[in-house]
Amino acid sequence: QRQLEFIDIQEEYVKDEQKNLKRELLRAQEEVKRIQSVPLVIGQFMEMVDQNNGIVGSTTGSNYYVRILSTINRELLKPSASVALHRHSNALVDVLPPEADSSISLLSQSEKPDVTYNDIGGCDIQKQEIREAVELPLTHHELYKQIGIDPPRGVLLYGPPGTGKTMLAKAVANHTTAAFIRVVGSEFVQKYLGEGPRMVRDVFRLAKENAPAIIFIDEVDAIATARFDAQTGADREVQRILMELLNQMDGFDQTVNVKVIMATNRADTLDPALLRPGRLDRKIEFPLPDRRQKRLVFQASRAMYVCTAKMNLSDEVDLEDYVSRPDKISAAEIAAICQEAGMHAVRKNRYVILPKDFEKGYRTNVKKPDTDFEFYK
Repeated sequence: QRQLEFIDIQEEYVKDEQKNLKRELLRAQEEVKRIQSVPLVIGQFMEMVDQNNGIVGSTTGSNYYVRILSTINRELLKPSASVALHRHSNALVDVLPPEADSSISLLSQSEKPDVTYNDIGGCDIQKQEIREAVELPLTHHELYKQIGIDPPRGVLLYGPPGTGKTMLAKAVANHTTAAFIRVVGSEFVQKYLGEGPRMVRDVFRLAKENAPAIIFIDEVDAIATARFDAQTGADREVQRILMELLNQMDGFDQTVNVKVIMATNRADTLDPALLRPGRLDRKIEFPLPDRRQKRLVFQASRAMYVCTAKMNLSDEVDLEDYVSRPDKISAAEIAAICQEAGMHAVRKNRYVILPKDFEKGYRTNVKKPDTDFEFYK
């Protein structure tokens, strides 16, 4: 009987202790929520010192030795991981997902351009070369294995402004089912040191996680000019961005399912290390259109954003007259000529575009010789 009474007393004691522990757990959970509810500071985890302490870097550039909240999964604390810090004590209170602190995002299916290869007048050789270098390795990789060669890793599109480089990249984004990431070279130049190289790593990490993927870097000359003996911190930071880009394109952890397309109109200023085979294997030139290309652009279904196929042209308009003129004009200037002709017809309250409208548009957009500009004499 005494043993039964003793066991009952122990059972009541255990139940009371269990209730007390549950109350303490609830209080601790509320305290954690209170700590995490205040506005937190974003930082970067650098190094684990022991189980309860670590070193983090803040956005101001300073490093801190901080305590780590006991509820955080230590396996998530990897170097360069984005973390949340308490605003007063800088204690590490949360680990953010990899994409949380990144300004780089994938182009969703609804955001992909509606430009097709048929919408681009001319550029037949350029279309074939970029499809061989970018689309074919992603869709028929076994062909390259059978032949015994590695597919091109990167493509450089270069040429004068307005010749269709970005337009062709839009067509690639539209035709392929691979993930498409578009960035501009100037986006990598950030205020704080190290932010630019980190963005480059984020771009390639995102591409590898969503492989097969295509990275399109427009105006790459903003970060890839030939290196020199830099005197300022800004120049040195741009060179560090370039070195990170070189490492990501031809480093140890290479993947064949990520292709890089770069576009520039100043290929002569790019660093030789970027242009070497193994990084940019194929270089596609976009020259000013010849007579045949001009004819195709004038008659294209889009004609670089503006279309003559959908324009209400008079029967008197002879596009061949403008095609045969010797002026060297780009496809973008042809589009501007068509647009200006349409605007001139609207100004005159007409629904039909006449030859004089095209003549007006041609004179407005085609560059005059330098001798005609005598404003400063």
